[in-house]
Amino acid sequence: MTLLQKWRHEALRNRIAVNAKDGSVMVYVPPGEFVQGDGVGDNCWPHRVELTAGYWIGVYAVTNAQYLKFIKETGHRAPNRVSYGVPVWKGKRFPPEKADHPVVGVSWNDSAAYATWAECELASESQWEKAARGPLGLIYPWGNEWDPDKCRYAGNRGSEETCPVYGYPQGVSGYGTYNQSGNVWEWCADWYDARYYKNSPKRDPRGPEEGLSRVYRGGCWWYLAAVKFRAADRYGYLPGYRGHFLGLRLVKTGPGA
Repeated sequence: MTLLQKWRHEALRNRIAVNAKDGSVMVYVPPGEFVQGDGVGDNCWPHRVELTAGYWIGVYAVTNAQYLKFIKETGHRAPNRVSYGVPVWKGKRFPPEKADHPVVGVSWNDSAAYATWAECELASESQWEKAARGPLGLIYPWGNEWDPDKCRYAGNRGSEETCPVYGYPQGVSGYGTYNQSGNVWEWCADWYDARYYKNSPKRDPRGPEEGLSRVYRGGCWWYLAAVKFRAADRYGYLPGYRGHFLGLRLVKTGPGA
């Protein structure tokens, strides 16, 4: 068994929990140091970061079915209008076959509201990237080489866009998370600054204190270039932007059981 295979095997034994409010399956990521950024592009300067607290992160992105529960309980707007693309939802409904697909067309503001309702948070950039890169600090969740068979992207989606959140299990990260590369971009908590990595705190960075755009991570079904699917890849959108390729994943800070 190779070292990478060993980590994949261990991922299956990671501590998991279910968030009572929305049913999200979450896996524990321990505290510790990792290298954030991979040096590809000026905004991904590699630097060592320490996360002093462990946290639970969603094994999967939030689904349409979960988001519907949120809407019913809170009266929050449905993602039936988007800033770009074609919405999946019509009114307060989505196609039944999309129940287990990631919700899209949600802004950062929508995503933060969902996280608050679910008694969780959006991940910081550091939390998101550490989970995606796994214990070995890999370039992609599955390894250091691009493999188009291990995530949903423009080259294999056919006439579809997203896939179920449990799709492409061969692309799972070393911590056991699915689709942190491909399927949909995911909003993070931080304000975005292309230069932030060069001056960010070494412990528990939470992004700039203010900004114009919020961070999103992970690549999506719309792109073809492998560089877009690196775990360290980072961009920002205005917090009110609702793209048909943008979703969310939850985090809850706390010790492992």
